[in-house]
Amino acid sequence: MIVFPPFLRGVGGINKCLKSQLKTFQTTSEERELIESRLQGHSIQKTPGICGGHARIRNTRIPVWTLVSFRQQGADNTELLRNFPSLNLQDLNNAWDYYEHHRSEIDSASALQNNEDE
Repeated sequence: MIVFPPFLRGVGGINKCLKSQLKTFQTTSEERELIESRLQGHSIQKTPGICGGHARIRNTRIPVWTLVSFRQQGADNTELLRNFPSLNLQDLNNAWDYYEHHRSEIDSASALQNNEDE
């Protein structure tokens, strides 16, 4: 088990440190994949009362369904990063991965928002 020092316990610190060091650990590719997937899981958050409790990018009020909706309308990563300067490419990749694994959840949230807008 890996125990993180207190200054690395925040999601950003863990991600930056571990991703840069992950290749130096003597782990199997399966262990490395598991660690990366767990780190990625912290990049998407759900908090009651924030963004309607929908999945959002860590420490923001940017719901995954919003990014997916823009992408479906033709926005590429460059345009999204320009319009959401607090995000980085890894945030977008985490959103796309989350969508792939939780497609019905995100599609439902998007449909709900579209119904509310009408």
